[in-house]
Amino acid sequence: MKYDFIIVGAGSAGCVLANRLTKDGRNRVLLVEAGPKNNALSLKIPAAVLKNLQTTKYNWAYQGEPEPELGGRTITHDRGKTLGGSSSINGLCFIRGHALDFEGWRQSGCEGWGYADVLPYFKRLEKYSGGESEYRGGNGPLAVHRPKPQNPLYKAFLDAGSEAGYPVTDDICGYRQEGFGVFDMSIDNGERNSTAKAYLDPARPRQNLKVVTDAQVQKILFNGNEAIGISYKKANGETIKVEALQEVILSAGAVGSPQLLMLSGVGPASHLKEHGIPIVADLPGVGQNLNDHPDFVLKFQCLKPVSIWPQTRLIGRTFAGIRWILRRDGICASNQFEAVACVRSGAGVEYPDIQLTLSPAAVDDQTWKPLPEHAFQIHVGLMRNFSRGNITLRNADPATPPRILANYLKDPRDRDLLRKGIRIVREIVNQPAFKPFCGEEIYPGNATQSDSELDVCIEEKLNTQWHLSGTARMGASNNREAVVDPNGLVHGISKLRIIDASIMPAATNGNTNSPTIMIAEKLSDSVLGKPPLDRIEVPVWQNKNYETCQR
Repeated sequence: MKYDFIIVGAGSAGCVLANRLTKDGRNRVLLVEAGPKNNALSLKIPAAVLKNLQTTKYNWAYQGEPEPELGGRTITHDRGKTLGGSSSINGLCFIRGHALDFEGWRQSGCEGWGYADVLPYFKRLEKYSGGESEYRGGNGPLAVHRPKPQNPLYKAFLDAGSEAGYPVTDDICGYRQEGFGVFDMSIDNGERNSTAKAYLDPARPRQNLKVVTDAQVQKILFNGNEAIGISYKKANGETIKVEALQEVILSAGAVGSPQLLMLSGVGPASHLKEHGIPIVADLPGVGQNLNDHPDFVLKFQCLKPVSIWPQTRLIGRTFAGIRWILRRDGICASNQFEAVACVRSGAGVEYPDIQLTLSPAAVDDQTWKPLPEHAFQIHVGLMRNFSRGNITLRNADPATPPRILANYLKDPRDRDLLRKGIRIVREIVNQPAFKPFCGEEIYPGNATQSDSELDVCIEEKLNTQWHLSGTARMGASNNREAVVDPNGLVHGISKLRIIDASIMPAATNGNTNSPTIMIAEKLSDSVLGKPPLDRIEVPVWQNKNYETCQR
């Protein structure tokens, strides 16, 4: 069977590409997804995030390698395994990243990826509930919802940030990211708005699009250094080979794309030889530069009965679920992350490197069940951590998950940043706005104060925000660590492109789903041979005194 384009992975990027590449009706496109269809009701309910992560039906749930700096603990790396990919199971947090993230991409050899270059595509992808502006889009496929936080804990968090001297921002995706503000959500009329819903569903009736689910791609097929197709295995064990007349596009994510490259003979030559894989192209950067946002959680008793804990019990869940089914509102229509802070860890830091998010319930670290008391928690996420990891093969069997080593805390500077983040949280909850609500610190506990004491807790509890990226990074052809050029084309290979979070040179400042969708929007124009959208030059706020002050 022959198609013009074959897209591997129907995730956050793949669904976008399937829509854009079939829109004019000329291209025949095959979209191949390893997971099942996205029919489950839980995939529609925003508050069902933890439920979706606890099943492996829609979640790869990769088990990482023992992390040396975390006492040998293994971290589970949840990734979407269904139509919509991780956008179907993630936390629905919508944040673009800071303008200087993209300037950093451009300066690292990715011409055409500065903020003015990517802003038109951020605007193109979204239908923002706050309306169109010079920063926001109003007519795109992806509905983005600005909540109106009602829980008093959100108001306390935002007010406390201001009391502590941190700036307030009207829109973390607009003029000013830095500060305390409301967190946008990928939600449409109370339902999760994945790329499967926003992009793929409208394209499904098109005769030039074929979608295959429950199909595990085995390898990319080559003729010399030219990609000519793929082979995939169906659920019944049958292996199918299909030909790509124009391009094979990998959108399997930061884990799946480098794994498939290496299985197909594209990657570090020495590593491929270890597993007896014939070398098509020696690209040492494949699987390297693994970046993630580490996450540490502080938990606090809540002095007033305003947490959502009662609504998480059986009776509460039942009534909340019925309300959502009938009205698409209430507690089930939110991800429970409605307030966020993007702050700088100290003087001399150019732009925010720490993200704080509040949840009006505290959960057990192992079971993810809510603690049986009124409590809340605040997440400390490192947005620009210094440590880098890698993804390597265990063997040459496509059914075997790869090794994932994030190397959390390998660079000691990350420990320092986490300690600073913890102390910022403690400063926030000690502000007057929080006094009526904040009781004892459940974890790490008020007695845990010194650097060494905090380090023990960090090593015991540090986890992931599930923002793996960078494992097939963009860069110039003379950069031996780069895997693709600024158009997503794999160096040294023709007719093979990668379009997903793996090509980010560095992770963006915040949750990575929105930038991944933007990448697919931008590179869909490149695939189709269209000129890029006109650059949009807009002012962006930055503290003029950042060299000498922290807020």
